[in-house]
Amino acid sequence: MTLWLSTGLIFTFATIALILYKWWDVQCIGVTPVRTLTFIAILFTSGLDVGLIMFPLTEFGSYADLSASPEYGFANPLAIEFGFWAFLIWGFYFLTCFYFAIIEPRVKFFEIPVVKIINNVVIIGTCAFTAYLLLVNLPWYLPQLGDGETVMPAFYVIVFAAIALAVYSSSKIKYVRILSIGSSVLFIALIAGMWLRAFALGKGSPADFFGTAGMLGEYFTNIHRFALPINDYHEFYLFWWFSWSIMIGQFTARFVSGIKTWQLLIAMLVVPSIAIGVWFSVLFHYHAEGLKIAAMTNLAMISVGVLMVVNSLDSLIRLYTDNLNLTARRMGRMNYVIVNFGAMVMLTMLFQLDFLRIQWVGALVIGLYFACFAYILANKRAEVAAIKSSPKENILDFRKIELAG
Repeated sequence: MTLWLSTGLIFTFATIALILYKWWDVQCIGVTPVRTLTFIAILFTSGLDVGLIMFPLTEFGSYADLSASPEYGFANPLAIEFGFWAFLIWGFYFLTCFYFAIIEPRVKFFEIPVVKIINNVVIIGTCAFTAYLLLVNLPWYLPQLGDGETVMPAFYVIVFAAIALAVYSSSKIKYVRILSIGSSVLFIALIAGMWLRAFALGKGSPADFFGTAGMLGEYFTNIHRFALPINDYHEFYLFWWFSWSIMIGQFTARFVSGIKTWQLLIAMLVVPSIAIGVWFSVLFHYHAEGLKIAAMTNLAMISVGVLMVVNSLDSLIRLYTDNLNLTARRMGRMNYVIVNFGAMVMLTMLFQLDFLRIQWVGALVIGLYFACFAYILANKRAEVAAIKSSPKENILDFRKIELAG
């Protein structure tokens, strides 16, 4: 699996370099373009889940324990955490977003029946894994409801409610947009509130924040070390990112609104990484200084995290139901909600039984990357080489929107 993953990573970064070399200045336009800030909000909230909110507090200590994990010794725990969540790996999303906005309309690889089936299996499986992660980590997030280790009935209620809300939200695209923008605002408010308590109202100072954030520099001086797996745990993260990459690119590509390829790269790598870097710096200060997180703050973190799960799920449910033509309009909203809720609950329980693993899903996605590239070389090389702009129909629709606006 390590060799397969490493090969996939090298292929991915090489393909990104090729895209930037050949199509650096191409205007990227999706089928339903939105404002750039809305696009970034959709990208950020669709591409992340509750792990971003809560995992760092459980992981900083393990990255600092060099006696148990000496392979982390090249950088501080904050830089390691940032490397697992930010910057370079968002290139996966850039690659797939660009592909689905610019290349797939000419290639139509994902319209091949067997590929469509595999792609939707990946999407559905990753949806369930997202809900499973929330379920198994709720005992740590909410120790007030249990012993901090056992999955209690109340946790199933929370997860099933999140799934139900996500399914209902996915029935209309406007709900997806509203939730994405709303959860982004709430996340910014959470960062601001915890920043004020740590660096303005407490013993810390703004200088302490900048000193902590400066530790992120060790990520960039060691960025090459994150390009390939560091250890098994890093492999888990990388497979997880791969499993998300095709579906997030496929979903977000429809919202790209006329920005150039290089601007899309900035929007997808730099902007989310700034937010993640600020958030992790705040959390690391709490960890390093031993600051207790107040009950209300903990509740706010969990609420934002659950909302991010809902955001992720509704985007992905919307995607696979569109792909399979199982839309709310065709099925009726009630049937749509019942069928998708039942499927998500069942698959979440399969992850709970250790019947499925996200590494398998990520490995399957890498296989799709290679298969798509081989298909282009064999059948669509001339069409892809001739690309100089977004699809004409998207350009015409975009101009109509601009004139109407």
